[in-house]
Amino acid sequence: MNDSAKRIASNEKPASRRVNWNDAQAFLAVARHGTLSGAAGALGVGIATLGRRIERLEGAMRIPLFVRQPSGYSLTAEGQALVPRAEALEAAAHAFSTGIEEDEALSGRVRLATAENLATRLILPALPAFRERHPGIAIDLVTDIATASLSRRDADLAIRMVKPERGNVSLRRLATLGYGLYAGLDYLARRPAGAKGGHDDAYITWGERHAHLPAARWVTERLDGREPALTTTSLDAQLVAAEAGLGLAVLPHLLARGRDLTCLEADIGVEQDIYLVIQTDLSRAPRVRALADFLSELIVANREAL
Repeated sequence: MNDSAKRIASNEKPASRRVNWNDAQAFLAVARHGTLSGAAGALGVGIATLGRRIERLEGAMRIPLFVRQPSGYSLTAEGQALVPRAEALEAAAHAFSTGIEEDEALSGRVRLATAENLATRLILPALPAFRERHPGIAIDLVTDIATASLSRRDADLAIRMVKPERGNVSLRRLATLGYGLYAGLDYLARRPAGAKGGHDDAYITWGERHAHLPAARWVTERLDGREPALTTTSLDAQLVAAEAGLGLAVLPHLLARGRDLTCLEADIGVEQDIYLVIQTDLSRAPRVRALADFLSELIVANREAL
């Protein structure tokens, strides 16, 4: 049992309840990477040093923040609740260390990879505010996210809905994209009486190339061996097809709200986490950090809409 666990078990009062920023930073890194080795690499410190910081923080907080397992570290309920507070500390520390003169002097090109639906509905409408603040930063936007790879230097940072499993990257989960079952008004007008998303309904879904997506798997289960009315390779095509009355579609609320669509089921158990992913060696580059911070704040502020 480590020192902090012994103190927690015995209710021994630690020497200080004051939290060191380095310890909070270590907590966030382990929470995001799931292992001491991954977190230590991201922070540029030794594993032993990182372990001591986690133990010191748990001792100061008097609560266990992680469950230690052979496969890595997983957050306890108390640790999960602490993440937003630690992220607020992180944002405050960054704001404190970033001067106005540095903000004004930022320049260069940043290549951003993201899904087209996030780009068109959320990111692009907000970019004028970023450009007003950082006119010297030019942005290359790549929406073919399936082929853009940070490890191949196709992009400097990415907003992804799939957690990277390898590569020299730093990542942070920002929000969750929710999905619902939607139908157009024309389809509802001629929908078979008594149909409730079962065998009597027609469905619009992803083609075979995208059959692994959560929305595609959900529709496949509903179809129960039947063929869909239409398969597509893009969300925009599914939106238009649903509005035209071709069938039901599983769509992100972010895209479907405000369209000529009716949500039949708002919570279908289909959702995707949204991650900010940055090449580790570029994570401290001022121009990359500026865009990363802007996108993080934007997505976190829009969590309810997602």
